[in-house]
Amino acid sequence: MSLLEYNEIKERKYIIYEKEPYEVLTSHVFRKQQRKPVNATKLKNLISGSVKEISFHVSEKVEEAEIDSRDAKFLYSNRGEFWFSDPADPTKRYAMKEELVGPQGKFLKPNTILQILSFQDRHVGFKLPIKVELKVTEAADAVKGNTVQGGTKTVTLETGATVNVPMFINQGEIIRVNTETGDYVERVN
Repeated sequence: MSLLEYNEIKERKYIIYEKEPYEVLTSHVFRKQQRKPVNATKLKNLISGSVKEISFHVSEKVEEAEIDSRDAKFLYSNRGEFWFSDPADPTKRYAMKEELVGPQGKFLKPNTILQILSFQDRHVGFKLPIKVELKVTEAADAVKGNTVQGGTKTVTLETGATVNVPMFINQGEIIRVNTETGDYVERVN
């Protein structure tokens, strides 16, 4: 395993801090007055899901976590559990708790292929595609002149998630959504 200098701890890196794996959510290297530079980071614990703000100084080094990833097929969610299987062998099934899946779980639809992340043979999360295409199941009609909310309305998608979209989106259309931010990107059809 390699060691990372304080300024190499950047977004989307996985590190081991206090003997547990963390994902770096944000990092900002700055110098306060005449002092040495500091990297102020926000870290997410991959096991518990908690988020911490930690500052790394010039003299500090951290171990980079070895996170393994493999393909998995999302099957369904039930009672706070998300069920997955091996894409090549559907009989090999396993579940992940809703807390571990996080807010991105609302964009999962059955038969979606994604990357399961594991640390020391323990599932710690997954990577969805950045953009997914979902069908609009409920959409209110656009009201002429209703631009007080900035010309947007809230629609419900086939997975049950709600997203703000432009007024011209109607029920039955397929839209592209950014899974990291939960924002509407574009209409597909």
